[in-house]
Amino acid sequence: MTARKIIIDTDPGQDDAVAILLALASPEEIDVLGLTCVAGNVPLELTAKNARIICELAGRSDLPVFAGCDRPLGRDLVTAEHVHGKTGLDGPDLPDPVMPLQEKHSVDFIIDTLREQPGGTVTLCPLGPLTNIATALQRAPDIAGKIREIVLMGGAYFEVGNITPAAEFNIYVDPQAAEIVFKCGAPIVVMPLDVTHKALVTAARNDAFRALGTPAGIAVAQMTDFFERFDKAKYGSAGAPLHDPCVTAYLIRPDLFSGRHVNVEIETTSELTMGMTVADWWGVTGRDPNALFVGDLDAEGFFELLTDRLSRL
Repeated sequence: MTARKIIIDTDPGQDDAVAILLALASPEEIDVLGLTCVAGNVPLELTAKNARIICELAGRSDLPVFAGCDRPLGRDLVTAEHVHGKTGLDGPDLPDPVMPLQEKHSVDFIIDTLREQPGGTVTLCPLGPLTNIATALQRAPDIAGKIREIVLMGGAYFEVGNITPAAEFNIYVDPQAAEIVFKCGAPIVVMPLDVTHKALVTAARNDAFRALGTPAGIAVAQMTDFFERFDKAKYGSAGAPLHDPCVTAYLIRPDLFSGRHVNVEIETTSELTMGMTVADWWGVTGRDPNALFVGDLDAEGFFELLTDRLSRL
């Protein structure tokens, strides 16, 4: 099997970090061409720094990391330090990165890569707000037909919102960008809160990460120790959901996930429901499906995969 070429678009974030580690630990299935950073969980300066910290934790200081858009297309930036801490990676004590940030802008890297690689071979994996992806599509509409697939973490339907009553954080931060992406015509797979809230790090699962005894395993356990406090307080859950690793796990083991091809529209005008992902789960609108909206996963299989792959780093 040929490894799937991907670009990870990210705003790390502890769960972004785990998603990146999972991808870098799975070279047989995933060929990471680069990391493109966007403002989201924390401002751009920190997301670009955090992405390089994670690369070095994985022993991949050779991987190119690019800084991208520092604000949404048409709104003020909303961040999530209340979840991820002031650095975005609060929890472990990780050294500042030594590897350089690339001079090229994230958007230019996305456009150039999609134009240079054979059509239909590069998958985009956005883990944060969709500003970089939308900007690339606006600037170079020809790339839409070259994208193999967009597999993203964002949105919610049955689980409703986590930053407002109606909206999930990534989509809420830049709903205008999300609208552009969902209307671009490329194949889309969505990992909404409906599925990511089932990827729950229980105490036993976190103990398994820590028991690996490796720098990556211990760091992941410490990250989860930190950000689970938010979900325990908000949802009364037994631990923290690993949202973003669902994206990379899907690329490795799609059989762990199930969902429906439905139409997804993004609310961009109402402040009451701004950023809501209106998923036509029951097919009542007659609108053509534009995304695979994932609703369930094999949680045991997911954590077995994640623990096994982290042990490689």
